[in-house]
Amino acid sequence: MFPRLALGRLLPSRSRRPHVCPASIRTFSQAKFSPPRPHGKSFIHRSELKQAKRIVVKLGSAVVTRGDECGLALGRLASIVEQVAMLQNQGREMMIVTSGAVAFGKQRLRHEILLSQSVRQALHSGQNQLKDMSVPVLEARACAAAGQSGLMALYEAMFTQYSICTAQILVTNLDFHDEQKRRNLNSTLHELLRMNIVPIINTNDAVVPPPVPSSDLQGVNVISIKDNDSLAARLAVEMKVDLLIALSDVQGLYDRPPGVDDAKLIDIFYPGDQQSITYGTKSRVGIGGMEAKVKAALWALQGGTSVIIANGTDPKVTGHVITDIVEGKKVGTFFSEVKPAGPTVEQQAEMARHAGRSLASLLPEQRTEIICCLAELLTEKKDEILTANKRDMEMATSSGRFSQALINRLSLSSSKLNSLAIGLRQLAVSSRDSVGRVLRKTRVANNLDLEQITVPIGVLLVIFESRPDCLPQVAALAIASGNALLLKGGKEASNTNKILHQLTQEALSVHGVSDAVQLVSTREEVEDLCRLDTMIDLIIPRGSSQLVRDIQRAAKGVPVLGHSEGVCHVYVDSEAAIDKAIDVVRDSKCDYPAACNAMETVLIHRDLLRTPVFDQIIDMLRTEQVKIHAGPRFASYLTFSPSEVKSLRTEYGDLECCMEVVDSLQDAVDHIHRYGSSHTDVIVTENEETAEQFLQQVDSACVFWNCSSRFADGYRFGLGAEVGISTARIHARGPVGLEGLLTTKWVLRGEGHTVADFSEQGSMKYLHENIPLPQGVFS
Repeated sequence: MFPRLALGRLLPSRSRRPHVCPASIRTFSQAKFSPPRPHGKSFIHRSELKQAKRIVVKLGSAVVTRGDECGLALGRLASIVEQVAMLQNQGREMMIVTSGAVAFGKQRLRHEILLSQSVRQALHSGQNQLKDMSVPVLEARACAAAGQSGLMALYEAMFTQYSICTAQILVTNLDFHDEQKRRNLNSTLHELLRMNIVPIINTNDAVVPPPVPSSDLQGVNVISIKDNDSLAARLAVEMKVDLLIALSDVQGLYDRPPGVDDAKLIDIFYPGDQQSITYGTKSRVGIGGMEAKVKAALWALQGGTSVIIANGTDPKVTGHVITDIVEGKKVGTFFSEVKPAGPTVEQQAEMARHAGRSLASLLPEQRTEIICCLAELLTEKKDEILTANKRDMEMATSSGRFSQALINRLSLSSSKLNSLAIGLRQLAVSSRDSVGRVLRKTRVANNLDLEQITVPIGVLLVIFESRPDCLPQVAALAIASGNALLLKGGKEASNTNKILHQLTQEALSVHGVSDAVQLVSTREEVEDLCRLDTMIDLIIPRGSSQLVRDIQRAAKGVPVLGHSEGVCHVYVDSEAAIDKAIDVVRDSKCDYPAACNAMETVLIHRDLLRTPVFDQIIDMLRTEQVKIHAGPRFASYLTFSPSEVKSLRTEYGDLECCMEVVDSLQDAVDHIHRYGSSHTDVIVTENEETAEQFLQQVDSACVFWNCSSRFADGYRFGLGAEVGISTARIHARGPVGLEGLLTTKWVLRGEGHTVADFSEQGSMKYLHENIPLPQGVFS
């Protein structure tokens, strides 16, 4: 007789069930997103993907399997599980359609076969025959049967780490064609989702017939399940899924096979674009290919599910690819039913580069004419510009989301437009010979001259907040330097920016280069723009310190010209003249407190405490309604001190400043180096030797003696206009005008000789023969 088994032996004890979710049945009121949207209409833009509540993640064979196709890529799979778990715990309903059973089973079966062979050969043939062992070709269905249980056990173990339950569902094509089975499957999945369980779904590869070509995918109800792409699409439509993420081993959909030269990744794919795609071969593993993925994606899109195809194998992005997609970042190819009227930002960048090269090849007089035309349009169309600006001002004020300082920067006036026009005319005259100017000319051999000449950088991306007057300034600088330009302004100035850009393109059209300056009006995230490293040569942020920091962090592979903060200092030395000290401190802080070159910290020499100089500086700041924050040392001298500063690195951007005491010039220099931002720093003193030491020792982009920090400005420096102030160590530093938008190239001219005379070997011949080479700069 068989032994009687206790019921408890068949059921796991409570201590052995750590995977059971603490809240196994979750109410949807705990979710952190908008109310459910009616299904049947996919999302139009990536930014809407944040609203996705029910999501299917499809893992292709190339994603879950190792490079040798025997076994699973465990690290990659663990990273994907972590992201799915995080989204599940946010209140979303996650489902996984996975491959991998065949690869997992192949690994197990190969191991068993090799082990069996080695035992038999050791018994019958001796150890010397082991090296001749070979593994027979394994049948895929047998591999799937051997691997399904192990694959599911692996998923369960991984999700257990996040207190999430999983459930396995194996399906075949018949399960969708049989109405009763289809209803049962639908009911099961809904119940699992209601109980906060992640369904792990796979085709039952142990019983499915081999795939055969078919002409399905022609309608919402006729798709057949022949691979996991079609399964994920069918499941997404059946379950009214908001988003289907299909992970593969390529970055997304390309207009031609990814390995082909000039293949371009498609950011947004529309159903009408199918004829423009050339497909390559299928994946190294699995039975699908990109064409099958696209057909399945379009079928799901037709059924109301948004789809993204992205790379799940790239180690640089695998750890956050799914969460990035749900956050609306530009990852992979987004399938959309609605095609925007205008070009994509990638197309705009290409148009700008092409037109920018034509702009750079124009004669200096022609570029001057374009800038003068823009200046004329600013005055001629003044009423239209101010009307658009008034709409922006009213919308910004009524929204209640913007500070008064930002609204002030948004405002345009007749006098400001007149000043802009004057500045542009000055720039047009001063920049006439900027492009193509010879900086160095060296004779390296007889009749062989080497020139270093100025050329444009290429395509500039300027991202600016609030100030619409920035647009014509930067556009004029780009035109004068022969650079193409992409502009991204803030939404708060959209009406003003639109008309200013139209006027810029009107001026450019005088010489047929209107596409050289593009305004990005699509809903592109700044972070996505910064990733266009193959299309953009330099990024210039114009705005808050937070904007600059965000861009510097997001830009990978593209240099950023700018400064993240403007923590400027004024050091009042013990030998400072009282009138100069008061004037410099007042102008530096009070002229325009929101500017990046405004003073944020005033350093007082210890010997000035309780002297008329100190008292009058304090009285002046109080009269100007400047709030003073005491530094640690300054506070220690006072019985009743102002509020103590929270940080000595603060950029207030308002009528506030920090006041601190230092013992000496060296103490002041050390303080500036420790807490400053290398922007602009000032000394007020009558001692010339002290001043020279300060000017030499302070390592900032601008260092002044008895001058307001507000002098750190392109107009005041005579640059005509500036694109910003840079605290970088290379290329351009300080206020950046026209010169900062140029680079150089070397041109070697050989006159009257054959090419062979000036080959590398030929030049070496000159050196070997010790022939004196005339060298040096000449013009």
